[in-house]
Amino acid sequence: MARNYYYLVAGLREYNIDTDTKGFDVLAIRDEISEELQASDRKHLRELYTFYDISNIIALWNEKGNFNTLGNYTKEELEEEIKQPENLPKYIADVILAYKNKIKEDKINEIDETIDTDIPFERNLWTRFYEACQKSGNSFIRNWYAFDKQLRNISGAYTARKIGREVEPELVGNDDINNALSRNSSSDFGLKAEIDYIDSLVQILENKNMAEKERQLDLLRWSVADNLTDIDYFNMNKILAYCVKLNIIHRWMNLDKQIGYEMFHKLVEDLTGREIVSRAVDAVEGLDNRAKRIKQ
Repeated sequence: MARNYYYLVAGLREYNIDTDTKGFDVLAIRDEISEELQASDRKHLRELYTFYDISNIIALWNEKGNFNTLGNYTKEELEEEIKQPENLPKYIADVILAYKNKIKEDKINEIDETIDTDIPFERNLWTRFYEACQKSGNSFIRNWYAFDKQLRNISGAYTARKIGREVEPELVGNDDINNALSRNSSSDFGLKAEIDYIDSLVQILENKNMAEKERQLDLLRWSVADNLTDIDYFNMNKILAYCVKLNIIHRWMNLDKQIGYEMFHKLVEDLTGREIVSRAVDAVEGLDNRAKRIKQ
């Protein structure tokens, strides 16, 4: 049975933003949260941040791109893991070993023969990542990364179609949604019945202002994180959704501080509420008074 973290959620920090955003350290917040979790839920927290490990492995493999400190592993650790995987999840290690064997043209390592090394390394890695997420024991991880894959595939298909490139090579995975993205020429890819946010997403993608487009995409992510936890109040799903929002703020603090401030204020607003926490205070003796300011 899922555990409720009444005191942890009640204690999620609210921030007062000043010009230099003192007090906001996403890694410190994540570490503090992790220390309070059961081992099984700590594993789910790591699952959430494996997304950044995948991105970092691809950057190191291709020797280009910035290293994202939100990953579970340091740059030095991942460099060693790429040389010889020992601690990475098996599905990641299998992809690395398959491509290393192809490069060396030997069979020193036992590899997963189902990995097609004729397609790009990053596409295989992302495919395996999203497949692994669908096997997670946490419903937020499953739903969040199903959405994330869908969002990125639609965005990739839209861009490919816009510049006259073939859509299929831009997609990760193989499902009915991808088939529609590859074959349907309508503005919404014929997905209105399957994806309730498709019209909003297409409108966002049509925005020629890149910064505003990225901002709107992250606001969509923020909204979906909320929707996925609208009946979760103090459980692990609520904590994971909170971390998703922290990650969005962290991204914009590095890209555009003004938008970062806006996202930051939005997180504080989302943590403001009365009704649900008021009931929790009655139910859980000794809850901190800060609980009265937690989002419904």
